[in-house]
Amino acid sequence: DFLVRRVELAKHFIRTNIEPEWMVLCLLPVLPPELRPIIQIDGGKLMSSDINELYRRVIYRNNTLTDLLTTSRSTPGELVMCQEKLVQEAVDTLLDNGIRGQPMRDGHNKVYKSFSDVIEGKEGRFRETMLGKRVDYSGRSVIVVGPSLSLHRCGLPREIAIELFQTFVIRGLIRQHLASNTGVAKSKIREKEPIVWGILQEVMGGHPVLLNRAPTLHKLGIQAFQPILVEGRTICLHPLVRKGFNADFDGDQMAVHVPLSLEAQAEARLLMFSHMNLLSPA
Repeated sequence: DFLVRRVELAKHFIRTNIEPEWMVLCLLPVLPPELRPIIQIDGGKLMSSDINELYRRVIYRNNTLTDLLTTSRSTPGELVMCQEKLVQEAVDTLLDNGIRGQPMRDGHNKVYKSFSDVIEGKEGRFRETMLGKRVDYSGRSVIVVGPSLSLHRCGLPREIAIELFQTFVIRGLIRQHLASNTGVAKSKIREKEPIVWGILQEVMGGHPVLLNRAPTLHKLGIQAFQPILVEGRTICLHPLVRKGFNADFDGDQMAVHVPLSLEAQAEARLLMFSHMNLLSPA
């Protein structure tokens, strides 16, 4: 069974033209100092990031191996091999502390945080700093029931709609010669002149929006709707589209996104409109 798995792996490498040497790191990446800081605490003492200590361990063991290979020509092969294993162990600990069994700990018996600990989890680098942030052309608000709406329509508050479609409204004001430049157009929007709402309704009439409720566990968690302006500060939804989002009208919040490109708008109209997703994909 072991040999069969190895043969299958070799065949996969051959089929996909993957060289096994590509899977081996020859150069170890070093994080920028900002991601592994040294902080001065009370009393003038310095507190270093765990990553620095793990890097120091790799450098120390690698320097020892270099000395064995260069300065001592009569070094036994077994000693060199043992030192190579120590270098590999230090690198493994840097990348994923505990992957070899017992994790490395400091003097206070606290486990060092390695690369994987910094990256993974809810407080990791990706989810903490790169995901879950508000992006352009998006908004968020509480959902309420709108029984008078069609299945494929949603009600957007004026405050959200004017912010989402501001770029399109500015272009409409300039094209209709109601504003001479972007600054004048923005001033009209800030003052909420009546003509602004007319242009906004024209823009919204030809532009679908995407509504998403987290967690998005299947494709019905994000659907397209034709927006209309409503009063208040909440997003209105027809009660029959609630089930696909697994939402309730008891304070649930939903995010709204504007598809910008023609391809994205076409995909929203052809595949994602709520009245085209009445049946569960399961």
